[in-house]
Parts: sequence; structure tokens; C-alpha cells
Amino acid sequence: MHEVKRRPRRELIVRWFGAARIRATRARPRRDALIVSKMANDAFTALAHPLRREIVERLSGGPATVGEVTGDLPVSKPTVSRHLKMLEEAGVVTRVIVGRNHRLALRPDTLADAEAWIERQRRRWERLFDVVGEYLEEHEERS
Repeated sequence: MHEVKRRPRRELIVRWFGAARIRATRARPRRDALIVSKMANDAFTALAHPLRREIVERLSGGPATVGEVTGDLPVSKPTVSRHLKMLEEAGVVTRVIVGRNHRLALRPDTLADAEAWIERQRRRWERLFDVVGEYLEEHEERS
């Protein structure tokens, strides 16, 4: 069989765009990136879809079977299964299987991590807005 020789990626890019362009577009680390804990990030990802938020809302009343929680949702069973799997992997929901019954329950500790992060952000932004408000008031008094 005939083996194809491939040029290294950098060499191909240099041929097409020139070395100056490569130096200018080299990736730089982001200094302004905010770090969110993995657990909180998973909870936010899990709650990003309206169907999963609906499931969480229904479970807020207490543990229930999968059928009770998802019975009247306008999606197929495989879709419900994928959404439940994501909620479980994020640690938002737990599942206990007894025989043929699958009981779901919320894990408040996971949601508490997300809530704590939101609260920290709220306090931070309120402080920033207070500083801006004070600055505007001083600026108005001087005018």
C-alpha cells in the first residue's frame, strides 16, 4: 500500500499564512477567566435545559418515581432517560432502585454549592454597583 507523507501542521500553516501571522495568533492564557468549582459548574450545566429544570422543580416536593416525575413530559422516554442521566452525573438527583421502581430525589448539597457561588457573585456585583453609584453621586455634586 502507498503511504502518504504528511507535512507537519505548522509547516502547512506557515506556507499559507506566513510566519508573522502565526506569531500574532499564538494562543495566550486567559488571565480574566473565572474559576467555578467543578461541582457548581456541573449543577449549572445540568440546570441549563428547561426540561431538566422542570424535573428538578417537580422533585422539589419530595422523592418520586421516574414515572410520576416524567409521565406527562412531551418528550420520548429515551430523551427523558438522557436528561435524568445528566442530572444524576451532575449530582443534582439521586436514584434508588427497588425492584422495578426507580425513585428519584434531589441532592440539596449540590444545589447549595451552586447557590453559594451565585450568592458570592451577587454580593460582588452589588459592591461594584455601590462604588459606581457613589462615584456618580460625587460627580453630580461637583457639577
